[in-house]
Amino acid sequence: MSSISRRTVLSAGAATAALGVVTACSGGGGSASKDAQGGRASATGTQPTVQPVKATPLGDGSTSDSGIQPNQPKPEKLKPGEQPPQFVVFSWDGAGATDDGQFGRFLKIAEEHKAAMTFFLSGIYTLPKEKANLYHPPRHSVGASDIPFLSGNAVRNTVKLISQAWLDGHEIGTHFNGHFCSSRSDHNGVNKWTPEDWESEIQQAISFVTGWRTNTGFSDVEPLPFDYRKELIGGRTPCLEGQKALLPTAAKLGWRYDASSPGGQQIWPQKVQDGKIWDLPLQAIPFPGHTFQVLSMDYNMLANQSRTTKGDPARYGEWRAQAKGAYMAGFERAYTTNRAPLFIGNHFEQWNGGIYMDAVEETMKEIAAKPDVRLVSFRQLVEWLDVQDESTLRKLRTLGVGKAPADGWQAFLGATTG
Repeated sequence: MSSISRRTVLSAGAATAALGVVTACSGGGGSASKDAQGGRASATGTQPTVQPVKATPLGDGSTSDSGIQPNQPKPEKLKPGEQPPQFVVFSWDGAGATDDGQFGRFLKIAEEHKAAMTFFLSGIYTLPKEKANLYHPPRHSVGASDIPFLSGNAVRNTVKLISQAWLDGHEIGTHFNGHFCSSRSDHNGVNKWTPEDWESEIQQAISFVTGWRTNTGFSDVEPLPFDYRKELIGGRTPCLEGQKALLPTAAKLGWRYDASSPGGQQIWPQKVQDGKIWDLPLQAIPFPGHTFQVLSMDYNMLANQSRTTKGDPARYGEWRAQAKGAYMAGFERAYTTNRAPLFIGNHFEQWNGGIYMDAVEETMKEIAAKPDVRLVSFRQLVEWLDVQDESTLRKLRTLGVGKAPADGWQAFLGATTG
């Protein structure tokens, strides 16, 4: 994508503050380089609970059952009066193996900084472009997609990197398939889809991930070390659109969260869809140099800076600092006040010379060094949320953006009941 249109929307629940935000866009297409696999990370900063056992192949051998995922923390209930940890979730839309090796780069960074992340895998990134006719997108012609199918070599590397990510303790969610946004001229974007359309899209994504061996013919690639049908508990829709129709299907499929809200605030999350699904949106965060806020994603930074993926190189340093400044401002606002989890979304891309990748890396390094910070996946976050007393979560949700407990955490959470 070479140019991007800009539009301003309101964050969820923000009736007065306009945000310089746009809908999210998937990146990460193209063929993979030889070094795209990066280095093998060994931990996510949590105590390993289980080492992978010999895998049992499933289906055509594209996936396997390796037992409980390694490197997962044990969620613990807050003690009365205890200050919550500061959770930060870094997530990646698309999660394909790119030419420049960004996937491998961030697996290494995660290892160095004891981080777990969530990779929202686009299903068609495991389907080579020669087999595009296997995809029957809702409301579109067979084989249609608004993001490119990958070459066979890129599919190969994507499978390897997804395997590595899971073994390292990261979560594999879904970014669905064809990435059809409302900006399409035929008006058949995902914002028009029904729950039935979403179920078809999800089942096809699962079929591509669990059938890559048949679809590629690769016999020299190890199976994914997990059962994707069991591991998949959440996703993020293209352009943050279509959540209302998706939620009934997500609940039907037993998903535990959704990260598709078109924008939220830095407050503690709550469940939607009759209390079945955690709503975990990208958030409005301060945007240095502006009176408005920006959505916590690389694409939205770009859309409010250059409006194109190849802006003026003379401004790259300024824009990189501004992007990092926004992430850090959002972090500090939560860390020093209500401790609401911070959600940051990204793509594997090299927009504006790769400045957003650098900003994310610099942010991760800086916040990982601070006390009481946990860099987790969405799965790990909901595991923690689900073991807390409901009375504790209700109290946490009373803290507004940038609001700390008036009399401190001991008084605020000192007497909670289940």
